[in-house]
Amino acid sequence: MSSSPASAILADLDTAKKAFENNEAGAREALIERSRALVAALEVPSEYIQRTFWAEPAQSAIIRMAVDVKLFQHLKDADDAGLGASALSTKTGVDVVLLQRLTRHLVAMHLLKYHNDAFHATPLSNGLAEEKYQHSLSFCYNAARPSFNGFPDFFKRAEYKSPTIGGTDGPFQDAHNTQLAFFEWLVATPPHLQHFDSFMSAYRAGKPNWYDPGFYPVAERMIAGFDGSVSDVLLVDVGGGRGHDVAAFAGQYSSHPGKVILQDRKPVIAAVVAGRQKLPFDAQAHDFFTPQPVQAARAYSLHSVLHDWGDEDGVRILENLAPALKREYSRVLLNEIVVSEEKPTLAATSMDMMMLAHFAVRERTEAEWRAMLAKAGLKVVNIYTYPGVAESLIEAELA
Repeated sequence: MSSSPASAILADLDTAKKAFENNEAGAREALIERSRALVAALEVPSEYIQRTFWAEPAQSAIIRMAVDVKLFQHLKDADDAGLGASALSTKTGVDVVLLQRLTRHLVAMHLLKYHNDAFHATPLSNGLAEEKYQHSLSFCYNAARPSFNGFPDFFKRAEYKSPTIGGTDGPFQDAHNTQLAFFEWLVATPPHLQHFDSFMSAYRAGKPNWYDPGFYPVAERMIAGFDGSVSDVLLVDVGGGRGHDVAAFAGQYSSHPGKVILQDRKPVIAAVVAGRQKLPFDAQAHDFFTPQPVQAARAYSLHSVLHDWGDEDGVRILENLAPALKREYSRVLLNEIVVSEEKPTLAATSMDMMMLAHFAVRERTEAEWRAMLAKAGLKVVNIYTYPGVAESLIEAELA
Protein backbone atom coordinates (compact mmCIF):
# COMPACT_ATOMS: atom_id res chain seq x y z
CA MET A 1 0.00 0.00 0.00
CA SER A 2 1.42 3.36 -0.99
CA SER A 3 2.33 5.65 1.89
CA SER A 4 2.05 8.88 -0.13
CA PRO A 5 -1.58 9.77 0.82
CA ALA A 6 -0.85 9.28 4.52
CA SER A 7 2.44 11.19 4.22
CA ALA A 8 0.66 14.16 2.68
CA ILE A 9 -1.96 14.12 5.42
CA LEU A 10 0.75 13.95 8.10
CA ALA A 11 2.30 17.07 6.58
CA ASP A 12 -1.10 18.75 6.68
CA LEU A 13 -1.46 17.74 10.32
CA ASP A 14 1.88 19.31 11.15
CA THR A 15 0.73 22.58 9.55
CA ALA A 16 -2.60 22.41 11.40
CA LYS A 17 -0.77 21.67 14.65
CA LYS A 18 1.27 24.85 14.34
CA ALA A 19 -1.88 26.84 13.55
CA PHE A 20 -3.59 25.31 16.58
CA GLU A 21 -0.66 26.24 18.83
CA ASN A 22 -0.96 29.81 17.50
CA ASN A 23 -4.68 29.78 18.34
CA GLU A 24 -5.66 30.45 14.73
CA ALA A 25 -9.35 30.35 13.83
CA GLY A 26 -10.43 26.98 12.44
CA ALA A 27 -7.20 25.21 13.42
CA ARG A 28 -8.93 22.85 15.87
CA GLU A 29 -11.49 21.83 13.25
CA ALA A 30 -8.73 21.38 10.66
CA LEU A 31 -6.89 19.02 13.00
CA ILE A 32 -10.04 16.96 13.48
CA GLU A 33 -10.75 16.80 9.74
CA ARG A 34 -7.19 15.84 8.84
CA SER A 35 -7.16 13.23 11.64
CA ARG A 36 -10.28 11.65 10.14
CA ALA A 37 -8.62 11.71 6.74
CA LEU A 38 -5.56 9.98 8.21
CA VAL A 39 -7.68 7.19 9.68
CA ALA A 40 -9.41 6.73 6.31
CA ALA A 41 -6.03 6.57 4.56
CA LEU A 42 -4.59 4.02 7.00
CA GLU A 43 -7.53 1.69 7.68
CA VAL A 44 -7.95 -1.51 5.74
CA PRO A 45 -11.53 -2.52 4.82
CA SER A 46 -11.90 -5.02 7.68
CA GLU A 47 -10.92 -2.33 10.21
CA TYR A 48 -13.27 0.17 8.59
CA ILE A 49 -16.21 -2.24 8.83
CA GLN A 50 -15.45 -3.10 12.46
CA ARG A 51 -15.24 0.54 13.47
CA THR A 52 -18.23 1.76 11.44
CA PHE A 53 -20.70 -1.08 12.02
CA TRP A 54 -19.59 -2.47 15.40
CA ALA A 55 -17.61 -0.01 17.47
CA GLU A 56 -19.44 3.25 16.68
CA PRO A 57 -23.04 1.89 16.85
CA ALA A 58 -22.18 0.14 20.12
CA GLN A 59 -20.72 3.37 21.49
CA SER A 60 -23.89 5.27 20.57
CA ALA A 61 -26.07 2.68 22.31
CA ILE A 62 -23.91 2.68 25.43
CA ILE A 63 -23.93 6.48 25.58
CA ARG A 64 -27.72 6.47 25.34
CA MET A 65 -27.83 3.99 28.25
CA ALA A 66 -25.42 6.24 30.12
CA VAL A 67 -27.99 9.04 29.98
CA ASP A 68 -30.53 6.90 31.85
CA VAL A 69 -28.12 5.85 34.60
CA LYS A 70 -26.28 9.20 34.84
CA LEU A 71 -22.93 7.54 34.18
CA PHE A 72 -21.16 10.69 33.06
CA GLN A 73 -22.51 12.74 35.97
CA HIS A 74 -21.25 10.19 38.52
CA LEU A 75 -17.78 10.17 37.00
CA LYS A 76 -17.75 13.96 36.83
CA ASP A 77 -18.68 14.18 40.51
CA ALA A 78 -15.89 11.74 41.37
CA ASP A 79 -13.36 14.20 39.92
CA ASP A 80 -9.73 13.02 39.87
CA ALA A 81 -10.35 10.06 42.18
CA GLY A 82 -12.53 8.28 39.65
CA LEU A 83 -14.75 5.35 40.53
CA GLY A 84 -13.94 1.67 40.68
CA ALA A 85 -16.22 -0.78 38.93
CA SER A 86 -18.07 -1.79 42.11
CA ALA A 87 -18.65 1.79 43.25
CA LEU A 88 -19.80 2.85 39.78
CA SER A 89 -22.08 -0.19 39.62
CA THR A 90 -23.70 0.81 42.91
CA LYS A 91 -24.27 4.37 41.78
CA THR A 92 -25.67 3.48 38.35
CA GLY A 93 -27.56 0.31 39.23
CA VAL A 94 -25.87 -1.56 36.38
CA ASP A 95 -24.60 -5.08 37.04
CA VAL A 96 -20.87 -4.82 37.64
CA VAL A 97 -19.85 -7.31 34.96
CA LEU A 98 -22.07 -5.63 32.34
CA LEU A 99 -20.85 -2.21 33.48
CA GLN A 100 -17.21 -3.20 33.05
CA ARG A 101 -17.85 -4.41 29.51
CA LEU A 102 -19.76 -1.28 28.53
CA THR A 103 -17.38 1.24 30.05
CA ARG A 104 -14.35 -0.67 28.75
CA HIS A 105 -15.64 0.02 25.25
CA LEU A 106 -15.95 3.73 26.05
CA VAL A 107 -12.33 3.65 27.20
CA ALA A 108 -11.34 2.03 23.90
CA MET A 109 -13.22 4.79 22.08
CA HIS A 110 -11.31 7.43 24.12
CA LEU A 111 -14.44 8.79 25.78
CA LEU A 112 -13.43 7.60 29.26
CA LYS A 113 -10.11 6.73 30.88
CA TYR A 114 -9.11 3.86 33.17
CA HIS A 115 -6.16 3.87 35.55
CA ASN A 116 -5.42 3.04 39.19
CA ASP A 117 -8.27 0.48 39.16
CA ALA A 118 -10.85 3.18 38.48
CA PHE A 119 -12.80 4.69 35.62
CA HIS A 120 -12.24 8.40 35.08
CA ALA A 121 -14.07 11.15 33.22
CA THR A 122 -12.55 13.09 30.36
CA PRO A 123 -13.23 16.70 29.34
CA LEU A 124 -15.50 15.34 26.60
CA SER A 125 -17.54 13.08 28.91
CA ASN A 126 -17.84 15.95 31.42
CA GLY A 127 -19.23 18.12 28.64
CA LEU A 128 -21.74 15.42 27.72
CA ALA A 129 -22.88 15.36 31.36
CA GLU A 130 -24.52 18.79 30.90
CA GLU A 131 -28.30 18.68 30.63
CA LYS A 132 -28.49 20.15 27.13
CA TYR A 133 -26.17 17.43 25.83
CA GLN A 134 -27.95 14.69 27.78
CA HIS A 135 -31.16 15.80 26.05
CA SER A 136 -29.32 16.00 22.72
CA LEU A 137 -28.10 12.42 23.08
CA SER A 138 -31.64 11.24 23.77
CA PHE A 139 -33.01 13.12 20.76
CA CYS A 140 -30.31 11.89 18.39
CA TYR A 141 -30.64 8.26 19.45
CA ASN A 142 -34.41 7.99 19.95
CA ALA A 143 -35.73 10.34 17.25
CA ALA A 144 -33.06 10.77 14.59
CA ARG A 145 -31.11 7.52 14.46
CA PRO A 146 -34.07 5.26 13.52
CA SER A 147 -34.55 7.35 10.37
CA PHE A 148 -30.98 6.63 9.25
CA ASN A 149 -31.20 2.95 10.15
CA GLY A 150 -34.21 2.72 7.85
CA PHE A 151 -32.55 4.34 4.82
CA PRO A 152 -31.74 1.12 2.90
CA ASP A 153 -35.24 -0.38 3.06
CA PHE A 154 -37.04 2.94 2.63
CA PHE A 155 -35.17 4.05 -0.47
CA LYS A 156 -35.28 0.56 -2.00
CA ARG A 157 -39.08 0.61 -1.71
CA ALA A 158 -39.10 4.18 -3.08
CA GLU A 159 -37.02 3.00 -6.07
CA TYR A 160 -34.21 5.29 -4.93
CA LYS A 161 -36.17 8.48 -5.54
CA SER A 162 -36.15 11.48 -3.23
CA PRO A 163 -39.15 11.75 -0.90
CA THR A 164 -41.86 14.30 -1.61
CA ILE A 165 -40.75 17.80 -0.57
CA GLY A 166 -42.93 18.96 2.30
CA GLY A 167 -44.66 15.59 2.42
CA THR A 168 -45.15 13.13 5.24
CA ASP A 169 -43.86 10.05 3.44
CA GLY A 170 -40.17 10.29 4.22
CA PRO A 171 -37.67 8.13 6.13
CA PHE A 172 -38.67 9.74 9.45
CA GLN A 173 -42.35 8.84 9.09
CA ASP A 174 -41.44 5.35 7.93
CA ALA A 175 -39.11 4.75 10.88
CA HIS A 176 -41.60 6.00 13.48
CA ASN A 177 -44.72 4.63 11.80
CA THR A 178 -46.43 8.02 11.75
CA GLN A 179 -48.11 10.30 9.24
CA LEU A 180 -47.25 13.38 11.27
CA ALA A 181 -44.70 15.92 10.08
CA PHE A 182 -41.51 16.08 12.14
CA PHE A 183 -42.43 19.02 14.37
CA GLU A 184 -46.00 17.78 14.87
CA TRP A 185 -44.59 14.45 16.00
CA LEU A 186 -42.23 16.16 18.46
CA VAL A 187 -45.16 17.98 20.06
CA ALA A 188 -47.28 14.82 20.17
CA THR A 189 -44.60 12.62 21.77
CA PRO A 190 -43.09 14.19 24.91
CA PRO A 191 -40.32 14.67 25.86
CA HIS A 192 -38.98 14.77 22.30
CA LEU A 193 -39.77 18.46 21.78
CA GLN A 194 -37.86 19.44 24.93
CA HIS A 195 -34.93 17.26 23.88
CA PHE A 196 -34.96 18.76 20.36
CA ASP A 197 -34.95 22.29 21.77
CA SER A 198 -31.91 21.39 23.85
CA PHE A 199 -30.26 19.85 20.80
CA MET A 200 -30.79 23.06 18.82
CA SER A 201 -29.42 25.20 21.65
CA ALA A 202 -26.33 23.01 21.75
CA TYR A 203 -25.88 22.60 17.99
CA ARG A 204 -23.76 25.74 17.46
CA ALA A 205 -22.40 26.07 20.99
CA GLY A 206 -18.86 27.44 20.96
CA LYS A 207 -19.01 28.54 17.32
CA PRO A 208 -18.74 32.18 16.17
CA ASN A 209 -21.95 33.92 15.10
CA TRP A 210 -22.33 35.60 11.72
CA TYR A 211 -22.01 39.05 13.30
CA ASP A 212 -18.82 38.27 15.26
CA PRO A 213 -15.53 39.96 14.29
CA GLY A 214 -13.86 38.24 11.37
CA PHE A 215 -17.08 36.77 9.99
CA TYR A 216 -19.47 39.29 8.39
CA PRO A 217 -18.17 42.90 8.54
CA VAL A 218 -21.17 44.42 10.32
CA ALA A 219 -19.57 47.83 10.86
CA GLU A 220 -18.59 48.23 7.20
CA ARG A 221 -21.57 46.58 5.50
CA MET A 222 -24.47 47.46 7.81
CA ILE A 223 -23.77 50.26 10.25
CA ALA A 224 -21.72 52.36 7.85
CA GLY A 225 -24.13 53.82 5.35
CA PHE A 226 -27.17 53.48 7.63
CA ASP A 227 -29.56 56.26 6.68
CA GLY A 228 -32.21 57.12 9.23
CA SER A 229 -34.04 59.22 6.67
CA VAL A 230 -34.65 56.09 4.57
CA SER A 231 -35.80 53.92 7.48
CA ASP A 232 -35.33 53.87 11.24
CA VAL A 233 -34.68 50.08 11.18
CA LEU A 234 -31.16 48.66 11.08
CA LEU A 235 -31.94 44.94 11.22
CA VAL A 236 -34.99 42.69 10.95
CA ASP A 237 -34.48 39.09 12.12
CA VAL A 238 -37.06 37.24 10.00
CA GLY A 239 -38.25 33.97 11.53
CA GLY A 240 -35.84 34.55 14.41
CA GLY A 241 -37.54 32.28 16.94
CA ARG A 242 -37.14 33.38 20.53
CA GLY A 243 -34.62 36.03 19.63
CA HIS A 244 -31.30 34.50 20.70
CA ASP A 245 -29.52 35.82 17.60
CA VAL A 246 -31.00 39.30 17.63
CA ALA A 247 -30.49 39.73 21.39
CA ALA A 248 -26.82 38.81 21.08
CA PHE A 249 -26.45 41.12 18.08
CA ALA A 250 -28.03 44.03 19.96
CA GLY A 251 -25.79 43.39 22.95
CA GLN A 252 -22.64 43.16 20.89
CA TYR A 253 -23.43 46.34 18.97
CA SER A 254 -25.02 48.24 21.83
CA SER A 255 -24.35 51.62 20.22
CA HIS A 256 -25.87 50.62 16.88
CA PRO A 257 -28.08 53.14 15.09
CA GLY A 258 -31.73 52.42 14.36
CA LYS A 259 -34.12 49.75 15.58
CA VAL A 260 -33.57 46.01 15.73
CA ILE A 261 -36.70 43.90 15.19
CA LEU A 262 -37.46 40.25 15.86
CA GLN A 263 -40.16 38.64 13.72
CA ASP A 264 -41.81 35.26 14.09
CA ARG A 265 -45.26 33.66 14.33
CA LYS A 266 -47.75 35.06 16.84
CA PRO A 267 -47.42 32.26 19.45
CA VAL A 268 -43.63 32.54 19.40
CA ILE A 269 -43.64 36.34 19.79
CA ALA A 270 -46.25 36.09 22.56
CA ALA A 271 -43.94 33.72 24.45
CA VAL A 272 -40.98 36.06 23.93
CA VAL A 273 -42.69 39.14 25.35
CA ALA A 274 -44.60 37.36 28.15
CA GLY A 275 -43.28 38.44 31.52
CA ARG A 276 -40.43 40.45 30.05
CA GLN A 277 -40.23 44.05 31.23
CA LYS A 278 -37.71 45.15 28.64
CA LEU A 279 -36.28 43.61 25.48
CA PRO A 280 -33.16 44.80 23.62
CA PHE A 281 -35.21 44.64 20.42
CA ASP A 282 -38.72 45.21 19.14
CA ALA A 283 -40.86 42.08 18.69
CA GLN A 284 -43.34 41.78 15.84
CA ALA A 285 -45.62 38.93 14.76
CA HIS A 286 -45.10 38.11 11.08
CA ASP A 287 -45.61 35.10 8.81
CA PHE A 288 -42.80 35.12 6.27
CA PHE A 289 -45.14 33.66 3.64
CA THR A 290 -46.91 37.04 3.65
CA PRO A 291 -45.56 40.43 2.49
CA GLN A 292 -42.83 41.89 4.68
CA PRO A 293 -44.33 44.83 6.63
CA VAL A 294 -41.05 46.58 7.52
CA GLN A 295 -39.99 48.66 4.54
CA ALA A 296 -36.46 49.68 3.52
CA ALA A 297 -34.58 48.32 6.55
CA ARG A 298 -30.82 48.30 6.22
CA ALA A 299 -30.70 44.50 6.59
CA TYR A 300 -33.04 41.50 6.85
CA SER A 301 -31.47 38.36 8.31
CA LEU A 302 -32.80 34.81 7.98
CA HIS A 303 -30.87 32.30 10.07
CA SER A 304 -31.34 28.69 8.94
CA VAL A 305 -34.84 29.49 7.69
CA LEU A 306 -34.68 28.59 4.02
CA HIS A 307 -33.00 25.22 4.52
CA ASP A 308 -36.25 24.02 6.12
CA TRP A 309 -38.10 24.55 2.84
CA GLY A 310 -37.98 23.31 -0.73
CA ASP A 311 -37.06 25.63 -3.59
CA GLU A 312 -40.63 26.69 -4.42
CA ASP A 313 -41.40 27.68 -0.83
CA GLY A 314 -37.97 29.29 -0.47
CA VAL A 315 -38.66 31.46 -3.51
CA ARG A 316 -42.08 32.39 -2.06
CA ILE A 317 -40.45 33.50 1.20
CA LEU A 318 -37.94 35.66 -0.67
CA GLU A 319 -40.57 37.04 -3.05
CA ASN A 320 -42.57 38.24 -0.05
CA LEU A 321 -39.46 39.93 1.28
CA ALA A 322 -38.10 41.47 -1.94
CA PRO A 323 -40.71 44.28 -2.36
CA ALA A 324 -39.70 45.70 1.04
CA LEU A 325 -36.07 46.17 -0.05
CA LYS A 326 -34.65 49.52 -1.08
CA ARG A 327 -32.41 49.12 -4.11
CA GLU A 328 -28.67 49.57 -3.45
CA TYR A 329 -29.37 50.03 0.26
CA SER A 330 -31.16 47.06 1.82
CA ARG A 331 -29.35 43.77 2.27
CA VAL A 332 -30.65 40.22 2.71
CA LEU A 333 -28.40 38.16 4.99
CA LEU A 334 -28.84 34.39 4.82
CA ASN A 335 -26.96 32.48 7.52
CA GLU A 336 -27.00 29.06 5.88
CA ILE A 337 -24.85 26.09 4.96
CA VAL A 338 -23.32 26.35 1.49
CA VAL A 339 -22.28 22.84 0.52
CA SER A 340 -18.96 22.61 -1.30
CA GLU A 341 -19.10 20.20 -4.22
CA GLU A 342 -15.33 19.71 -4.31
CA LYS A 343 -14.55 19.62 -0.57
CA PRO A 344 -17.77 18.99 1.38
CA THR A 345 -17.38 19.12 5.15
CA LEU A 346 -18.75 16.57 7.58
CA ALA A 347 -20.79 19.28 9.31
CA ALA A 348 -22.47 20.21 6.03
CA THR A 349 -23.16 16.72 4.73
CA SER A 350 -24.39 15.36 8.07
CA MET A 351 -26.87 18.23 8.31
CA ASP A 352 -27.91 17.50 4.72
CA MET A 353 -28.62 13.90 5.77
CA MET A 354 -30.67 15.19 8.72
CA MET A 355 -32.73 17.33 6.34
CA LEU A 356 -33.21 14.42 3.93
CA ALA A 357 -34.31 12.07 6.69
CA HIS A 358 -36.63 14.38 8.61
CA PHE A 359 -37.86 17.13 6.27
CA ALA A 360 -37.31 15.77 2.73
CA VAL A 361 -35.39 18.95 1.84
CA ARG A 362 -31.69 19.64 1.35
CA GLU A 363 -28.74 21.84 2.10
CA ARG A 364 -27.77 23.78 -1.04
CA THR A 365 -24.62 24.34 -3.04
CA GLU A 366 -23.53 27.83 -4.06
CA ALA A 367 -24.99 27.32 -7.53
CA GLU A 368 -28.32 26.24 -6.02
CA TRP A 369 -28.43 29.27 -3.72
CA ARG A 370 -27.68 31.64 -6.58
CA ALA A 371 -30.38 30.06 -8.73
CA MET A 372 -33.03 30.29 -6.01
CA LEU A 373 -32.19 33.91 -5.19
CA ALA A 374 -32.31 34.81 -8.88
CA LYS A 375 -35.83 33.38 -9.19
CA ALA A 376 -36.90 35.79 -6.43
CA GLY A 377 -35.30 38.80 -8.14
CA LEU A 378 -32.20 38.88 -5.93
CA LYS A 379 -28.48 38.51 -6.58
CA VAL A 380 -25.58 37.38 -4.41
CA VAL A 381 -23.23 40.21 -3.46
CA ASN A 382 -20.78 38.08 -1.49
CA ILE A 383 -20.53 34.88 0.53
CA TYR A 384 -18.67 35.18 3.84
CA THR A 385 -17.22 32.20 5.69
CA TYR A 386 -15.42 31.61 8.97
CA PRO A 387 -12.89 28.79 9.48
CA GLY A 388 -14.45 25.78 11.20
CA VAL A 389 -18.04 27.10 11.04
CA ALA A 390 -20.55 25.08 9.01
CA GLU A 391 -22.78 28.01 8.03
CA SER A 392 -21.81 30.84 5.71
CA LEU A 393 -23.29 34.33 5.48
CA ILE A 394 -24.79 34.97 2.05
CA GLU A 395 -25.26 38.69 1.39
CA ALA A 396 -27.81 39.46 -1.32
CA GLU A 397 -29.66 42.46 -2.71
CA LEU A 398 -32.14 43.33 -5.44
CA ALA A 399 -30.90 42.23 -8.86
